[in-house]
Amino acid sequence: MRGITTAIFAGLVLCASPIAVSAPAHAAAATASQDLASLYNQNTSDEFRKGLQVRLTWTGDYAGAFDGRIGPQTLRSVRDFQARNGFTADGVMNEAFLKLLIAKSDEARDAVGFTHVTDTATGVRLALPGALVAPKGETEVGSLWRSDDGGIEIETVRFAKEGYTLSGVFDTLSAGGPGKTVAAAEMTGDAFTIRGHEDGREFLIRFSGRGNDLRGFSVAWNAEEAPVVAPYAQVAALTVEPFAAAPQAEDMGPMARLFESGRAEGVAFGEGEKASAPAKPELAGPAPGFDSSGTGFVVSKDGWLLTNAHVAKACKTVLVGDLGAASQVIVDEAQDLALLKVDAKAGKPLPIVSGKPRLGEDILALGFPLRSILADSLNVTRGNVSSLMGLMNDANYLQISAPVQPGNSGGPLVDLAGRVVGVVTAKLNAVAVADLTGDIPQSINFAIRPDAAARFLDAHHIAYETADAKLALESVPDATAKVQDSIYPVLCLGTN
Repeated sequence: MRGITTAIFAGLVLCASPIAVSAPAHAAAATASQDLASLYNQNTSDEFRKGLQVRLTWTGDYAGAFDGRIGPQTLRSVRDFQARNGFTADGVMNEAFLKLLIAKSDEARDAVGFTHVTDTATGVRLALPGALVAPKGETEVGSLWRSDDGGIEIETVRFAKEGYTLSGVFDTLSAGGPGKTVAAAEMTGDAFTIRGHEDGREFLIRFSGRGNDLRGFSVAWNAEEAPVVAPYAQVAALTVEPFAAAPQAEDMGPMARLFESGRAEGVAFGEGEKASAPAKPELAGPAPGFDSSGTGFVVSKDGWLLTNAHVAKACKTVLVGDLGAASQVIVDEAQDLALLKVDAKAGKPLPIVSGKPRLGEDILALGFPLRSILADSLNVTRGNVSSLMGLMNDANYLQISAPVQPGNSGGPLVDLAGRVVGVVTAKLNAVAVADLTGDIPQSINFAIRPDAAARFLDAHHIAYETADAKLALESVPDATAKVQDSIYPVLCLGTN
């Protein structure tokens, strides 16, 4: 994490060894709040004080800025926490107070599934309550997350057209109206925060601006959700990074934009003789609300699944469908392959063909594309093997015509006998190619070849099954039925 987030969360460890401002004797005797505040400000670190404010926010006792300055509001919050938890409400922080504050604030934070994501639609990096909401896809101006019952809604927003100004948006959003009451509206420098009630729900809006580029997010929640969501909303508003990244459409050069993910590696040439390693395409960006998302499939009887590296790399937690979190993750970015170990009982391992499939062979791409926008169930598309080489004649890849979308990454490519003939990894961005060539390509997508996948599994001593070359081909429904119970959605929560 960057900027204020780094400082705040460094302070959040506040005290694996609690700070010893555990008050000298004269602190307990201080009769004026300003004397006690001055004592804390002079004898504790800035990170500790910011961490204290964050933790008191999680317990619902503090609603101010994370400025690292102990003043009347912070002291009042300390006393409120003390009074609610059986301490003498004198503002003096001792070891017992700090230990309980850490425990209570951790409990509140963990209950909402607090995690940071970077929204590719807007470039905003924000915290989400991952245990409470699910991604619902992109809107015209950003991305949306919502709870199952609709009681909690979070939206990122970006306005970048001429004519929009931060003050103009502030004036519009801070105006009351039928069913809407604004409780607080504050604009400071290049940012503003608005809180209020609308249509029976509480809301918080936070926006920042750089010229005509205005970015922010909003949180709205029903009254019954307030004890859990209000602390989250306050922390999220004060740690959001509106300009953490360029929006997806703006951070791609002409070659990178050939792939929906925006990460095609450049092709370099050494002294005019030969190209460097060919580009390694990958599928479009993650489902909104997660740092990456995709598909995985079972490859061994002892619980190993195969997926793409770009789905699982650098994740704090990798969730595998209803099997829970992966207990081990092995990533090879050079091959764009990853292994996930689950301890729950998974489906049968899918057999992998030896060698490579036949040119023109009928294949099925299976996965969980655009999860929570399309259905959450397994998606199947049909096509054929268009080429036995990938981009720039890369022998590790196949070109396929089966349509794939964000979320298909890491899913199996199977033939009509249910044998794995590839690992789905990328799609070509038709619009970007048209920009470069003047022609619109059709159905150009990519998968890692089965022989490359087998070498990766061999290198990590995975006991996968080799497919029987004599198996009869079946119908699409029958081939799908043979493999569907071994394919799972993969979600990456938080990045290291």
